[in-house]
Amino acid sequence: MSSSVPINQSNVTAPTPVNTPMTQAPIAAGLSRPTIPDIVEDNEAEGEQDESPSTGLGAAGVQSAMLGLVQGKLAGLVGKSSGYIEALPVGIKKNVEALKGVQVKHTELQNQYKRECLQLEKKYLELQKPLYERRLAIISGSASATTEEIAAGEAQSLKDDPDHKSLPSDVTSDPAGIPEFWLTALRNHIGLSEIITDRDAEALKHLLDIRLSYLGKEEKPGFKLTFVFSTNDYFENDVLVKTYMYQEEVAYSGDFAYDQAIGTEIRWKEDKDLTKEFEIKKQRNKNTNRTRLVRKARPTESFFNFFNSLPPIDDDADIDDDELEEIEEKMEMDYQIGEDLKEKIIPRAIDYFTGRALDFEAMDDDGEDFDDTDDEDEEDPFDQEDSDSDDDVPARRRAPPKRVPNSSAASNVNAEECKQQ
Repeated sequence: MSSSVPINQSNVTAPTPVNTPMTQAPIAAGLSRPTIPDIVEDNEAEGEQDESPSTGLGAAGVQSAMLGLVQGKLAGLVGKSSGYIEALPVGIKKNVEALKGVQVKHTELQNQYKRECLQLEKKYLELQKPLYERRLAIISGSASATTEEIAAGEAQSLKDDPDHKSLPSDVTSDPAGIPEFWLTALRNHIGLSEIITDRDAEALKHLLDIRLSYLGKEEKPGFKLTFVFSTNDYFENDVLVKTYMYQEEVAYSGDFAYDQAIGTEIRWKEDKDLTKEFEIKKQRNKNTNRTRLVRKARPTESFFNFFNSLPPIDDDADIDDDELEEIEEKMEMDYQIGEDLKEKIIPRAIDYFTGRALDFEAMDDDGEDFDDTDDEDEEDPFDQEDSDSDDDVPARRRAPPKRVPNSSAASNVNAEECKQQ
């Protein structure tokens, strides 16, 4: 009896191109690599395990061996030229070079476009500054909220929630402003909530404002985040600044790529450094046998590590792969936090204070289309080590990341828990 070979049409993919590129092209989020369609024999479906007389393997074993052979052949082609380009006539090769020349002009226009976008961002930040100043006045209590502002806020609350109950009209706004506004807003950001410790919270209660500004024309393109603090028991600085600089030219993706980040040196008061933990150890003198107590400091997790500087990676530096990967992970996380502060938290601070922003972030996550899989060995297109993405490109050459990398802890944070902190 001949066996039929049902093939899942949705899994059929195009064959490997004739001219395999020298470098692997990046795979966009949501896309998977080309796959070999599964071929299911009828006798497999019925549970039959006929062995091949020549190999002693069952049908499943033969199929697995063949699949491994095919995948091995395909893997050997990656990064190698098939010789197609090299074999083209000289006249056609000149056409290929001409297309590269056209691409150069396209890249120049893309650079011009991104720079004009940056100028537009600067323009609208200037228009938004009076609103940010008004926000600070209400938060700090230096000015009272107006009837019109309260009415506009109530209308928005009712639009967001039809069951919203209006506040009593005979009660005026509190002159004390809004205590711990920025601490609450930062804790309601899923990524930042994971790095703000209880000790950090005591210092962040003194955070008055977070401000955005852009670098001047004489400087590299980039922006500054300025954290303004009231007098506190932890450090002497009134402001802590984190400056992000872009590279002069946009990255291959068409976006600005980060070059380096420069943070303020925090002048900690005695025994108040939140980025260090202190432990008491006994030391014994080998000659006199006397003991003494020694206090040693060691680095610890803290939100204030955010103000450490991140210089660009030196391509000529002798760095092993594990150390380079660790550095790049720190840079990516740092850049993402800076990007989220700039693009999300500063412009929508009230939504992070109330927790409303978390609802929208949850909606964004729900909109992503992921398929469940039970195959632990299946390749993950988002895996940093195996992905056909730009992982071979140093972090300083990459475009700004768009989302905070999900740590195992951050991915388990519940939006409602954040709101209640």
